[in-house]
Amino acid sequence: MLYHLGEEWQKLAVWKLPPSKDYSSLEMILKTELHLCTLPSNDETSSAPILGSVLQALAILGELNTKMKFFSQLLLNYILKPLVSYPTLHVLVETQPQGVILRFNMAKNDLEHPPPAEVFVKLKAVLELIHRHLLDVPVENQRGEEGNQVVLAEVLGNLMWEDISESIIKDCLVYSIPTNSNKLEQYEEVIKATEHFENYLKEMKYLKGDATELLKYARNVNAHFASKKCQEVIVTARNLMTSEIHNTIQITPDSKVTVPKLQSPGGARVKQKSPSHEAPALENEVKLSQHTFSLPTCRISESVQKLMELAYQTLSEATTSSKPCAIQLFYTVRNIFHLFYDVVPTYHKENLQKLPQLSAIHHNNCMYIAHHLITLGHQFRYRLPTPLSDGAATFVDMVPGFRRLGTEAFLAQMRLQKGELLDRLSNARSFINMEDEDNYTAGHKAIRQVIHQLSRLGKVWQDVLPVGIYCKAMGTLLNTAITEMINKITALEDISTEDGERLYTLCRTMIEEGPLVFTPLPEEGKNKKFQEEVPIYVQKWMKFKELMIILQANLQEIVDRWADGKGPLATEFSTNEVKSLIRALFQNTERRAAALAKIK
Repeated sequence: MLYHLGEEWQKLAVWKLPPSKDYSSLEMILKTELHLCTLPSNDETSSAPILGSVLQALAILGELNTKMKFFSQLLLNYILKPLVSYPTLHVLVETQPQGVILRFNMAKNDLEHPPPAEVFVKLKAVLELIHRHLLDVPVENQRGEEGNQVVLAEVLGNLMWEDISESIIKDCLVYSIPTNSNKLEQYEEVIKATEHFENYLKEMKYLKGDATELLKYARNVNAHFASKKCQEVIVTARNLMTSEIHNTIQITPDSKVTVPKLQSPGGARVKQKSPSHEAPALENEVKLSQHTFSLPTCRISESVQKLMELAYQTLSEATTSSKPCAIQLFYTVRNIFHLFYDVVPTYHKENLQKLPQLSAIHHNNCMYIAHHLITLGHQFRYRLPTPLSDGAATFVDMVPGFRRLGTEAFLAQMRLQKGELLDRLSNARSFINMEDEDNYTAGHKAIRQVIHQLSRLGKVWQDVLPVGIYCKAMGTLLNTAITEMINKITALEDISTEDGERLYTLCRTMIEEGPLVFTPLPEEGKNKKFQEEVPIYVQKWMKFKELMIILQANLQEIVDRWADGKGPLATEFSTNEVKSLIRALFQNTERRAAALAKIK
């Protein structure tokens, strides 16, 4: 009996499948056909198609589920899922004397993902056809939970619904979720279409009354919108972080991020203070500059400015969204900054170490972000829902981390540069015995290299760093070189007259050319303000000048500059340092002994 029924079933529902089982290939899917026989049975008393009778017989024998399961898998993989995934695919139904043939044809369509309403129309056409010719017969020995007779459509619906609803959500509804809150209203159409589709399936008994995964998904649009929006924001942010740092723009104290126009919170009008309560006028006329809390002029990466704009846009969108969505968007913005903190130093690690210019730009980027984080939460706080408006909407906690991130990278670069300067000076052979031509050449070469390194750094930093930080950085490095020279010269035990002359020449090169790195910008060339302020940025500058005077002075001049411990020499040098210099420069005579006695 089973064998005969199986034979009949195979004749009545005939699949023509593509040679390959590749469901993802449109070319293969187009070769699929389903032939359904609609001839009535031989029984003269019945005009029902024989197909229905065969399925009923299979149900009585308990084999219906096995046959339907196989049929449902083919229907899902070769007809229903492709219709959901490919916007260009359309169903063609051809009626013939023996039955109907279901096949596909292609229609032009530029959409990457089909709109839900179109998908529902195509699915309805297929399911209706199968229902009409195959499934609208009761299963004689099966009763539903409420005692009603089970229709074949229910059997197939139970087998397929989970898979087909997952496919509709994953390949169609996901893409219809808007990424802009302005378009959320238009989404009502999709919810209505989904509702009609489910009701239609319920009428045909494919669905029971409680199966509403699709509708739940469509109605939960706010949550999906938030998730999709957040994902999009994070992807955009990450792309900005992994783009090149060296594409820079200049920001000045007048630069401002364009903050989107915000509605007043809750429509509440702010009360104006009455004139009688005005604060008394300050007595002095001194006022803070309008740029007191501004970031100084410097260069930052273009991508970081775009990142900041993305944060402002996302927060302003949060102010017009539903409460769960607003909270999710707010924390996405926090996540952008967490991501920056983790991704940028790792992703650009090698370049930040190798290239002084990039470490300076990265330093500015971090300071720029920290600068905005101070007020970012406050600007949006009262337009966000609770608990954000009660004080949770803040970014201030991230400020120290970002400042540290920028400072550490720049200080690491400074340590690297200091190391290089000291390496160059180590080739000067400790400035011993300058009478020897080779030694003098080595010393002169070392100093030229130091000045060259400083001027090269000056070129890459001067337009990038804020003036104050530029001067501090260059001053620290120049100070490193000068200190090393002072230590080496004061440690010499014997300095002949010619040695002294040559050492003086080397020091003079440093004094003349060192301050040139302090012209931070071309326009500063006219006023030598920064060169005049060299002693402020170079700690040992005056000590270096005093050392040069000693190298050319006689005993009396040294004693006069010491002036019983009150002169300029005593300000810079200790007693022991001056004494050892005198011993190195002058021969042991009574005059030297007398001079040494006065140094105390």
